Amino acid sequence: MEMNASYTSFVAVGDSFTEGMSDLLPDGSYRGWADLLAARLAARTPDFRYANLAVRGKLIGQIVEEQVGPAAAMRADVVTLVGGLNDALRPKYDMDRVRALLTEAVEKLAPSCGQLVLMRSPGRNGPVMERFRPRMEELFAHIEDLAARHGALVVDLYGSAALGDPRMWDVDRLHLTAEGHRRVAEAVWQTLGLPPEDDWLAPLPFSPRPRWATRRVADARFAREHLAPWIGRRLTGRSSGDGRPAKRPDLLPYPTPRPTDETPQP
Repeated sequence: MEMNASYTSFVAVGDSFTEGMSDLLPDGSYRGWADLLAARLAARTPDFRYANLAVRGKLIGQIVEEQVGPAAAMRADVVTLVGGLNDALRPKYDMDRVRALLTEAVEKLAPSCGQLVLMRSPGRNGPVMERFRPRMEELFAHIEDLAARHGALVVDLYGSAALGDPRMWDVDRLHLTAEGHRRVAEAVWQTLGLPPEDDWLAPLPFSPRPRWATRRVADARFAREHLAPWIGRRLTGRSSGDGRPAKRPDLLPYPTPRPTDETPQP
């Protein structure tokens, strides 16, 4: 990619990873790597516009049905598409269907934008990761193939040892911390051909492994506060994103201009 490239608009498509969980702000909303990237792009380009259509819990079929069409219609300079991992975590996983839906999404988005960006998503090191690794790698192989056929860029987050570090993940063990999101934003920034500002691959400083008792307390909290509700939603067919709108459904100036304090004159 050309260094110092200029981008005037950005649309993000996906699930909770792109919505920004668990990069929590003081007002209770989530920021995340896409917002961070948009802010950096906006600082370089006057009249920059940004939309984030991502909604937590969405499966690839829902992303295609609800987000891909509107994203394609926006004809942005940059579109990011991350999806399919929520499907891979389901017991009934149809890889052929997921591949077909990802292909449909890429075939709609690639011709409609200046640059489509796909990702090999990160995974937290641990037993859960090992269980689902074959599914993830099969999914990522298809993403690489789609990128080669349609001129998309691929950000390899999966290959980052730093992003696999458990300290990069929130207590729910599904979403990155604020530091993790910051590193993803830097990774996409560099993939777009923009000058590096940080080494997003740098390992975290050494820290002794927590004691056995501390790990068991954390496991119990995780099971009670996150795993049990997640299983409950799966059993009842519910999703954390049901009824939730996209965080930025329209391609508008970013950051959004603040209203003035002046009272309009009649």
